[in-house]
Amino acid sequence: MKSSRVMLLLLIELLLSVLLVWYLTGQIADEKGRADTAERNLKLANANINDMQVRQRDVAALDAKYTKELADAHENINQLERDVAAGRKRLQISARCPANGATSATSVDDGTTPGLTDAAERDYFTLRERIETSGKMIAGLQDYIKTQCLR
Repeated sequence: MKSSRVMLLLLIELLLSVLLVWYLTGQIADEKGRADTAERNLKLANANINDMQVRQRDVAALDAKYTKELADAHENINQLERDVAAGRKRLQISARCPANGATSATSVDDGTTPGLTDAAERDYFTLRERIETSGKMIAGLQDYIKTQCLR
């Protein structure tokens, strides 16, 4: 009777051991699955971080390029304005001088040459600067869209 009891206890212990091994194997598989998922998520996050860093460098390079071009354009316009003011260059426009109302015996209606008023000349340089600024901004945004948004 004792030997059958011992056998029964051994059988129960063996069964419990098998159940424990089966349970622990399932737990190990679950933990491995979680670890694999975490590793995939970490790799994805690292890839996203690397992509964002590359994009930030690209955007910084675009910004530097167009900022320099814009500064160069502003300097060219300012230099042109200084040259016009100093008389080294002239603004030429296609215009007609209207008759000043006086009649003369000569064939020249008005003895003055066409030209811009001081206010019109300032407006010319302001408009030219705004056109350059807008053009550079648009080119920069288009380049940003092509290189960053559409990839």
